[in-house]
Amino acid sequence: MGWSNLRNGALLDMAEENDYDLLITTDQSIPYQQSLAGRRLGLLILSPNSCPRIRTRIDLIVTAVEEATPGTLNEVSI
Repeated sequence: MGWSNLRNGALLDMAEENDYDLLITTDQSIPYQQSLAGRRLGLLILSPNSCPRIRTRIDLIVTAVEEATPGTLNEVSI
């Protein structure tokens, strides 16, 4: 999507402007840098950022995606 140069607030803004409901990331620092208050999208943080480990727990990720609501932060620790 060409968003690789966007950081934190700009990334969240762009996601909302493009009608995303949820942003899934492995960036552990976003919650400390950005407030989700008043946001129209939720944030799901995957920890750790290891693709092989993440793939083993897709069930947890699917559940977290289904439970996500606007303005909320959820974390899936694997």
